[in-house]
Amino acid sequence: MIKLYEFAASGNCHKVRLLLSLMDIPYESIMVNGATREHKSADYLAMNPLGQVPVLVDGDVILRDSQAILVYLARQYGAKQADSWLPNEPAALAQVVAWLATAANEVTRGPNALRLHHKWGRAINLVEAEAITEQLFTMLNQHLAQSTWLAAAHITIADIALYPYIALATEDKVDLLGFPAIVTWMKQIQNLHAYVSMAGIDTY
Repeated sequence: MIKLYEFAASGNCHKVRLLLSLMDIPYESIMVNGATREHKSADYLAMNPLGQVPVLVDGDVILRDSQAILVYLARQYGAKQADSWLPNEPAALAQVVAWLATAANEVTRGPNALRLHHKWGRAINLVEAEAITEQLFTMLNQHLAQSTWLAAAHITIADIALYPYIALATEDKVDLLGFPAIVTWMKQIQNLHAYVSMAGIDTY
């Protein structure tokens, strides 16, 4: 059975939990003890030398990085699904990859950084994080005003990759009032069969 090493409060872990649930893939959740810095232990660093969550173990396959894990699950377990989580068509695939890069870059440096600051007191460049977040949310809202999903005519792992830290907007101290298309997009995800939430995500 797949094992997912995770923190309950991590948006990056939540995106993996969400995809596993939506794809109906059984797995074992293994909560890593952050208070004792278990993710920096020798055993954990053997799985992920960066000492970060999540880590997914599937037989002999050990994967770090939430975006990489989404790609693996989509390809390994989603090939026979009608709504492909990771399209094969080159242009659509490139669109997914572009949004995965956004999740790893702008989302991390924007809303994720704001959440770390406001929820846990992490020292950040607040002006920079707020500017990145504003630019990201504006772009995302404009895109979703013209398209139901981020990268295709159906949901893909691009949507899953961006969703958690966008949906944690309250903890990011971001007001979604001016981003109605983002709210509609979040509602669509939250209405999916087998959707799972996490603490801090508002229901729309």
